[in-house]
Amino acid sequence: MEGRTQMSAPVQAAYSYCEAVTGQQARNFAYGIRLLPTEKRQAMSALYAFSRRVDDIGDGRLEAAAKEERLDATRQLLDRIRKDAVDEDDTDPVAVALCDTARRFPLPLGALDELIDGVLMDVRGETYETWDDLKVYCRCVAGAIGRLSLAIFGTTNGAPGTERAAEYADTLGLALQLTNILRDVREDASSGRTYLPADDLAKFGCGDGFRTATPPAGADFPGLVHFEVRRARALFAEGYRLLPLLDRRSGACVAAMAGIYRRLLDRIERDPQAVLRGRVSLPGREKAYVAVRGLSGLDARTMSRQTLRRRA
Repeated sequence: MEGRTQMSAPVQAAYSYCEAVTGQQARNFAYGIRLLPTEKRQAMSALYAFSRRVDDIGDGRLEAAAKEERLDATRQLLDRIRKDAVDEDDTDPVAVALCDTARRFPLPLGALDELIDGVLMDVRGETYETWDDLKVYCRCVAGAIGRLSLAIFGTTNGAPGTERAAEYADTLGLALQLTNILRDVREDASSGRTYLPADDLAKFGCGDGFRTATPPAGADFPGLVHFEVRRARALFAEGYRLLPLLDRRSGACVAAMAGIYRRLLDRIERDPQAVLRGRVSLPGREKAYVAVRGLSGLDARTMSRQTLRRRA
């Protein structure tokens, strides 16, 4: 539920900082949340800015021990936010904004602890033998953000199936994260990280990794990519059942963000080796088209019809 509407100058400045961070560092995310009303857009920006801070610690150049110290300090800051112990004139604008967001919306702040846990997996160099193993990581770094976002969006009163909304939000987060993993497979390999399950890599002869623009000799790299694309599409199909449970603008926001990633998935499927040559992205005009589709409610209506057909 949204709370008070008045906002002090220091809190407004804190939100402005978070919105600037979001606009500069999260083009796809920023494209989606611009469809939200002001208070929800600000809240999503605060959530992104805090999450980005956690991610940047994991991706930075510090030694592992120093990263763990920084993540521990961030968890302590989260505890202060949980206790509503951040003053409006605090020097950390992200903490000020997120604390205000937690007053306005019923954020499950424990999900941000899960995000920190997921980044700790990165810091410790964990790898994943099976899809079930990778799902644990994805739920920490992406599913948790889906559940937090749902707390800001809220669900439509009386919509059937709202009791599963958090589950759908979590699953949609998994779909987005798996798409990210496919898109960044070479970039991650150059940083010494492998996310795709070892079982899948072995099945397609890709156990040697992806450090060059050429797949390993004898590997069925397209087969691997198509296998993971099918998995991601199944997750999107399940996660999209969230859309009919949201109000029009929140649904448009989710449809826009998810639609951008689904189109990335289409591009990866058409040309699997593109992810080894560079970062796959969408031009601005295509993102704008996806946003218009989301705002029109087309995706939400399509999912509503599909949901009704499943129940029939």
